[in-house]
Amino acid sequence: MNIVNKLTIRHLKQNKRRTLVTIIGVIISVAMVTAVSTLGVSFMALMQKETIASNGEWHVLYKDVNKSQLKAIDADEETKTLVVSKDLGYARLAGTENANKPYLYIKAYNDQGFKKFPIELSSGRLPQAANEVVLSEEIATKAKVSYKLGDTLNLDVGTRLLEDEEGNVRTLTQTDSLQFQQDAIVEQLIDTTKESYTIVGFIKRPTWEPTWAPGYTILSYVNESILGSDDIVNATVLLDKVKSSLFTHAKDLAKTNNIDSKSIEFNNELLRFYGVTNNDNLRSTILSMSVIIMGVIIVGSVSLIYNAFAISVSERYRHLGMLSSVGATNRQKKNSVFFEGAMIGLISIPIGIICGLTGIGITFWFINSIIQGALGLTGTLTVSVTPLSILVACAISILTIFISTYIPAIRAAKISAIDAIRQTTDVKLTGKSVKTSKFVRMLFGIEAEIGLKNLKRNKRRYQATVFSLTISIVLFLTVSSFTSNMKKSLDLSQAGVNYDIQVYMGNNNAEKNDQLIQTISTLPDVTDYTRVKELNVNTWLDEASIADKLQEDLKNDNSILKDGKYPYYIIVNSLDEQDLKSYAQAIGADYKQLTDPNLGSAIVIDTITYETEIEKRYVETKAIHMNTGQSIDLMNKDWETEEETHLGKIEIAALTDQYPMGIRTLGLGGLNIIVSEQVMDQLTRDHKTNTIQTYLYLNSSDPMATQQEIEELKENNIYVVNKYQQRQKEEQMIMLMSVFTYGFIALITLISIANIFNTISTSISLRKREFAMLKSVGMTPKGFNKMINYESIFYGMKSLLYGLPISVVVMYLIHKGLGNSFTYEFSLPWLSIGYVIVAVFIIVISAMLYASSKVKKENIIDALKQENI
Repeated sequence: MNIVNKLTIRHLKQNKRRTLVTIIGVIISVAMVTAVSTLGVSFMALMQKETIASNGEWHVLYKDVNKSQLKAIDADEETKTLVVSKDLGYARLAGTENANKPYLYIKAYNDQGFKKFPIELSSGRLPQAANEVVLSEEIATKAKVSYKLGDTLNLDVGTRLLEDEEGNVRTLTQTDSLQFQQDAIVEQLIDTTKESYTIVGFIKRPTWEPTWAPGYTILSYVNESILGSDDIVNATVLLDKVKSSLFTHAKDLAKTNNIDSKSIEFNNELLRFYGVTNNDNLRSTILSMSVIIMGVIIVGSVSLIYNAFAISVSERYRHLGMLSSVGATNRQKKNSVFFEGAMIGLISIPIGIICGLTGIGITFWFINSIIQGALGLTGTLTVSVTPLSILVACAISILTIFISTYIPAIRAAKISAIDAIRQTTDVKLTGKSVKTSKFVRMLFGIEAEIGLKNLKRNKRRYQATVFSLTISIVLFLTVSSFTSNMKKSLDLSQAGVNYDIQVYMGNNNAEKNDQLIQTISTLPDVTDYTRVKELNVNTWLDEASIADKLQEDLKNDNSILKDGKYPYYIIVNSLDEQDLKSYAQAIGADYKQLTDPNLGSAIVIDTITYETEIEKRYVETKAIHMNTGQSIDLMNKDWETEEETHLGKIEIAALTDQYPMGIRTLGLGGLNIIVSEQVMDQLTRDHKTNTIQTYLYLNSSDPMATQQEIEELKENNIYVVNKYQQRQKEEQMIMLMSVFTYGFIALITLISIANIFNTISTSISLRKREFAMLKSVGMTPKGFNKMINYESIFYGMKSLLYGLPISVVVMYLIHKGLGNSFTYEFSLPWLSIGYVIVAVFIIVISAMLYASSKVKKENIIDALKQENI
């Protein structure tokens, strides 16, 4: 070790306080980087486990392949595990008491299928032959049909088909609920074959079975080794390595083996948590967001560490000047600063990584019990550490330390011996550089003028403090904007189900419906409910009033226009008195106006969300461009005769983007209108219409139990759709995203506050001689406090002047980055901006008062004699 480096280490030891402050600054920065990378990896790992627990562990599915194609898939170098399955079909369940679920659904797996899919055996054993099955326990609990181990099932297994009015035939699956019109089931079970199975076990209800599925799951066995050459099965592949090339590889494999490319499915829900997607827009969004957030982290880290090193070098100017006077070269002085950075990094980086991991671990320990109880997660947030995440944390930390030491090192190399010893580098005494406006003294007094001159004289320290504040403002607003944008994007991408159970009343008997609603709404576990009547109608809107996207489409083809008007389909929903009153109050509408049938007023939901077909982009836009007070003509169309009957006019009482419980967006060309029951009666009183449908939407503390209780009513004209799994998944995503983003905000906020306190307190401590001089010429304690307060205000105003515009630019870049996958209007987070403005002045004033309180205790003579060595 050369003499300059030895002197650097001695200087670090002698200035323990400054060295400790710098080390702590670097530790905080490294901990932040480590915490963020670990949080991201842990979040993705948890979502992977949750998705596997719900839908099984698989990556690619090849449907309807023969034996030779199956062998080719198994032999592929990318295939780690091959699951063979076969959808055998549906059979009627004899004796069922659940009219909404009249079938058994038979599916067969090989040995790997029973391992890789979430199948929980409750008694007996799993099938080992094609004539053996395990049954879902729900057959006994929900359908009230009992079987025992060893019983034989004789079934007519076939395919569910639905034929529409145009004669088009569609094969139905488990994701398609029982198809009915009015009180009659309209689907058919065809091509049945007689099959016989022996019951060898019972399983819990599979998590991948939709709650609205029309068939109870029973599982059989398929042995791929004895398949015939003409047998058709499904090949589900678990890949050896998950990488972005899997999409192209799967298609190439299919093409080579004459597998229909349309039969390939990817487990996108799981793959996205590996960071892999075949959506170019989504990939661009992820990349741009990663660049922006990583940029924010690096800038924040550089700001924190740079200030620490810049102040350290500022204190060492006299020391470096003396080295220069005894022969130290510019290179040696520069290397001295780099060596200081290396020593501090050597100590700080390992400690920072440990602190980051420990902090995340403690955070997970606190929140796991909360999110598990609230969301029913099967797993917990655990600290997932990968070599890559640690290497990234180390690399970013080393990079930030290098960037942070580079400018101070260059500045240290250029300083002359005389300037360094006299310590005149930071002080500018020309009249022009310290000139202030006369209005400052007139408005605020001599103390404000002195404070402003002090800032101008110590320009570098002033700029360092303003820079620190500006970066803190940008960091907070950027992360806050990122959080709100991600939650908005999540809301757009999710289905937006705001209820657990939907009950459809399949008759038009109002009295009967009222009785059923009363019975169902008083069930033990029901926590909230709303009754909605639905009327499907049409209207013609002026071209200028329709959605922007539709107006663009008309430029290419306006043949759909009729007398300059565009056809819209409308769903008119009526709410009960109490529900309508609450909804009207929430959006600021006049309830009395809505309930007056003579006025015919309605709330129009003018904001819709839809997914584009080609780009697969989620778009939020205006459904119509109309104002309150305007009217919409409602038409009832007879689809057989194409005749339209005028039902009446609806006046727009309010426009909103809020949806009441049970009401969901219709997409482009559709409109949701909310009316009172009085207005609904007025619309349908004079016209024959059979399109009114009644729905009951429920929230329940135990949705599965509530569904069973409703089905046990044995009403032939009610149909139940349980959406709790879908809703639970949405709530899990939003909650976990909130934990991730708000944790990030908390981290950034703490670092910003630490950064500001460190910068200001150090700046004040370096000005002890200056303050002592002011006191020596007669400045009173009151005047001193006043000067400090004005300096705080100047710091805050200057930092806001720079920070807010820069933040707006960064927030807009985040919005544009998300625009690859999500389209919605850019808006400023005014509440967060308000918080920032208040917080900046509170933090600056607090930091100034804290630092100046220590300066006040200094003896004037000792402070004037002080030398920073």
